[in-house]
Amino acid sequence: MSVVLVTGASRGIGRAIVERFAREDATVIACARGQAGLDALKASLPQVECRACDMRDGDAVDALARDVLAQHGAVDLLVNNAGAFRPGGIAGEDDGALLDMLQANLFGAYRLTRRLLPKMVERRSGMVLNVCSTASIAAYPNGGSYSIAKHALYGFSRNLREEMKPHGVRVVALLPGATLTASWDGVPLPPERLMPAADVAEMAWAAWSLSARTVVEDILMRPQLGDIGEADFP
Repeated sequence: MSVVLVTGASRGIGRAIVERFAREDATVIACARGQAGLDALKASLPQVECRACDMRDGDAVDALARDVLAQHGAVDLLVNNAGAFRPGGIAGEDDGALLDMLQANLFGAYRLTRRLLPKMVERRSGMVLNVCSTASIAAYPNGGSYSIAKHALYGFSRNLREEMKPHGVRVVALLPGATLTASWDGVPLPPERLMPAADVAEMAWAAWSLSARTVVEDILMRPQLGDIGEADFP
């Protein structure tokens, strides 16, 4: 039975990924910062192992990795999904914005991956799936430090992929566009204009379910009508 660790797992894309893998009887470890969200997840999926962890806290990330390795020996699939969105332009955002976005979207994923990689390399198997964004490959108005951090996460994915090729570890960058999650609460758009989180989770499952001889390096997803733009707000 595969051991799957998902960060940012209590809602949105992370929760959808947890639900998808739980349906396949994987051993799923769901991590999130908020205990209330984890409690709700546990009530819905009692078989899922829930752990609170703030991915911005290096000591907490280290403790999470130690505990998971002690209990399970290794992780077969790591899904780095935890992140945060903070809108703002580079010229106008406050001085702490970039560090804040890097801590939320990159540093925790980088640290947790480094702690779990040695066992994957030792066993010559496993996958790291980083949930990036279309903001990882395109500039958007008001993207600011968020887009910079997502570009960095994609760069991390590409470099890690090259390093892991000789070791049998697959690395996937999942780049979804606008997805119907709590991040869009209050935005006057019909749900049909956004992708379902379950569709993003299905792509994570598809990448994982391939043979170890095959890797989908990048998965780029967008709403059928394209990115959200000014035309969506008449």
